Amino acid sequence: MQIIIVGGGKTGAYLAPILKDDGSSVTVIENRKAAVQKFRAALPDLDIICGNGTSPEILEKAGILNADVVIAATGSDEVNLVVSTLSKVEYQVPRVVARVNNPKNAWMFNESMGVDVGINQADLLARSVQEGLDMEDVFTIMRLGKDNHALVQIEIRPGSSADGKRVSELQLPDETVIIAIDRAGDVIIPKGDTGLCEGDNILAFASEKARGVLRRAFA
Repeated sequence: MQIIIVGGGKTGAYLAPILKDDGSSVTVIENRKAAVQKFRAALPDLDIICGNGTSPEILEKAGILNADVVIAATGSDEVNLVVSTLSKVEYQVPRVVARVNNPKNAWMFNESMGVDVGINQADLLARSVQEGLDMEDVFTIMRLGKDNHALVQIEIRPGSSADGKRVSELQLPDETVIIAIDRAGDVIIPKGDTGLCEGDNILAFASEKARGVLRRAFA
């Protein structure tokens, strides 16, 4: 399977080796030179192209004419929608997956915009809370890939060292992506400067090893 990931930030850098290890051919597109350099240093065996993922020239250079899947995983909903529409309408890519950053934009991520699957991080967290998941420990929602990666949920406990810290201060391993925070029913899409507090429910994507670090960080 040939997969193109548009967005070489933390999410793209985490997905790429997992998909490659499953036997897929993976190419990443990222327009920020600093992010490209960081990606190449951390993952030298993976292909990354420095360029704009909304450019047909860059998409064709990445092999979109033969792609089976395109994943639009940038931090911009506008970019993800343009990538999705180009991939489906112009290049007839069989499967297009797009990341939804702002829950208010989720309604646009549909088949008419070329999106087969819209990953709305806030909706994932909200539904898991509504289903009454046990928050007493790291709760595994879904396992992905052959290396025991998983979508997990954990609560920041009273007295946790994470209470009062920013996301960027957590010093979590590279195998971890903080996807969303539920705070008293309000869903927050975290950034590096997002503050954490007791009672927050965290939705994260992590390896088996990283889940132990999560438990120690938030418990």
